[in-house]
Amino acid sequence: MPTLNKIRTALLGDTRTVLPGERRPDRGGPALRRLRIALTLFFALDGFLFAGWVVRIPAIKEQTGASAGALGLALLGVSAGAVATMVLTGRLCRRFGSHLVTVVAGVLMSAGIALPPLTHSATALGLVLLVFGAAYGGINVAMNSAAVDLVAALRRPVMPSFHAAFSLGGMLGAGLGGLVAGHLSPTRHLLLLTVAGLAVTAAAGRMLLAHPAPRAERPAPAPAAADGGGPRRGSRTVALFGVIALCTAYGEGALADWGALHLQQDLGVHAGVAAAGYSVFALAMTLGRLSGTFLLERLGQTTALVAGGAAAAGGMLLGALAPTAWVALAGFAVTGLGLANIFPVAVGRAGELGGPGGVAAASTFGYGGMLLGPPVIGLLADASSLPVALTTVAGLAAVAAAIAYATRRTVSGPR
Repeated sequence: MPTLNKIRTALLGDTRTVLPGERRPDRGGPALRRLRIALTLFFALDGFLFAGWVVRIPAIKEQTGASAGALGLALLGVSAGAVATMVLTGRLCRRFGSHLVTVVAGVLMSAGIALPPLTHSATALGLVLLVFGAAYGGINVAMNSAAVDLVAALRRPVMPSFHAAFSLGGMLGAGLGGLVAGHLSPTRHLLLLTVAGLAVTAAAGRMLLAHPAPRAERPAPAPAAADGGGPRRGSRTVALFGVIALCTAYGEGALADWGALHLQQDLGVHAGVAAAGYSVFALAMTLGRLSGTFLLERLGQTTALVAGGAAAAGGMLLGALAPTAWVALAGFAVTGLGLANIFPVAVGRAGELGGPGGVAAASTFGYGGMLLGPPVIGLLADASSLPVALTTVAGLAAVAAAIAYATRRTVSGPR
């Protein structure tokens, strides 16, 4: 509980700056405060459960007797279930409301995480991971849609704080999973996660369902949409924010799978230092998201997106081409700080423009980028080298910055 209170204080901390020309919003409303706490808990739960599952993959592989190839195919069940559900979830949110869909998806994800250790073949594992992936995709779209409504009502750019909760939940889930892995079987561990997940869903869901989604005015359409572009132009803009999400998620997926190998294989460090590569990146991203609201209020969305993309591009070039491991780790940290707020802002902006459907579209793009990164890096590494392949992360971060600048007239807030 003390840890949760510290996380809550960090995420819900108040700042006093008001955007130019904007009245101070009523942040003291108890209903909005309770909604923010509830959504923060759901984001943290999502990261906690997913990380708890990931750390038990080696044990599940041994239990099912799957080869590396068979396990890879089974793990695609998570991706397939998530992507297939994301677009559908946008429609469900429009029909039933994002709050109800978030709670239902939280229940399904909590229950679904107990299924993998009950399987004894790669085929069965792949089938149950379809269920888990569907719940994972559903809760991500639904809670981001709910967060977009709350951000609009608060009139403050607090979306990064929710994604920081996801990152903190993931770090906590991975840490606890590592601690209990040698003492609890996968079945007992994941069943405990089910119980914890259902308890958090019950508590946070009660708060969420007690209050309807806040109704806030959508931003006025961009000037280009008023001269004949109409809804089609708006859809194209949502797609552009989806591409921004893809470009940044590509980097996260690539570093998760290839960062440690780059440090060990290309820079000759031992396994312990190599394993720290992604940890440095993830910690920097978490710190960047915790400070995201502060930065967005002072810089505006366009400046934050362009600066973040440029920093990530420079950091990844440093990380990929560095002559020593310590310089590479510094590059990974800069990359994490740069990428930290781009995905939350892109998804949030897509939701402002397109509602739950916009969130679903951007999330699908982003998740696709996270899936695309590792195999593309592998193919390029075979064709050239891993350091050269990792420079594509820098290239796509620069592309995200360029798109953000090109769409600056659609971004609300100071530029």
